[in-house]
Amino acid sequence: MAKYEFDVPEELSGLRLDQCLARCVEPLSRSSARVALDLGAVFVDDRRIKVASRKVVAGQHVVVHLGGAFERAHKQVGRAARERDEAHLPAFRVLFEDEHLVVVYKPAGLLSAPTPEGDSGNLQMQLSRRGVGVFVVHRLDLQTSGVLVYAKTPASNHALSELFRTHDLTRRYDVFATGAPREEAFSVRQSLSGKPAVTHFRRLAQHAAFCHLEATLETGRTHQIRRHLLGEGLPVLADVEYSRREPWHPTRLALHAKHLSFVHPATSAPLAFDVDLPDDLASWLRDMDAAPATDASK
Repeated sequence: MAKYEFDVPEELSGLRLDQCLARCVEPLSRSSARVALDLGAVFVDDRRIKVASRKVVAGQHVVVHLGGAFERAHKQVGRAARERDEAHLPAFRVLFEDEHLVVVYKPAGLLSAPTPEGDSGNLQMQLSRRGVGVFVVHRLDLQTSGVLVYAKTPASNHALSELFRTHDLTRRYDVFATGAPREEAFSVRQSLSGKPAVTHFRRLAQHAAFCHLEATLETGRTHQIRRHLLGEGLPVLADVEYSRREPWHPTRLALHAKHLSFVHPATSAPLAFDVDLPDDLASWLRDMDAAPATDASK
């Protein structure tokens, strides 16, 4: 994602916001600036602004976030264009729901919640459109699949957030990484962004050029599994942010949140959810198993 920011110069004071963006953000024309605004990718003085005709004032701080959401979007504005965007999103699946919370399977390619790139086309929005708003308790990255829980009331939001804060729940992932670990089971205790972070790994299978690991989170820092494995010399396959994608890698990040278990915040009932490896990763793995051992190293 590219981030562009500037302070409105004196000579542009009084211009429409879309005109100002076209002059100050190199990738944007006036029409594409309107698309960025429609998506919710533009902030003026820390407020998300969508009105193209709003007049700018000298000294205002403008930030524009352009990335995958902008690239994927239809290059028109209005409800119909955004509905066309949403029609191409992968489908989620509800695993459990009551009046307190909803547990879903999030496919790769679907955002968990609004981001600086926009406030539409995400799972939180799609769930809320069913008539009851939901609270974001935790997130999975765009290209990570797996189990997510959302709260449906302020009380359950507080209780679930506390479970995540105290790590009083279980989260396990399937992850495929380049190379081979030195041990069948190992733990990484490496602070991330100044905060303690612990991940426990167990090797499930070893292939010629990559390993299949199970990762259990003890803490939940941003990109924790990916960063911990990178530090061990085991970069996650198709991780274009921290490593690179090779031709034999899967078409998306090889990370899947396969298990989530916790105590229900209202009923105290134990809840556990498991989701098998999705078709995109499972079919890639079958192809790798069927290929000659040397193919993955080319």
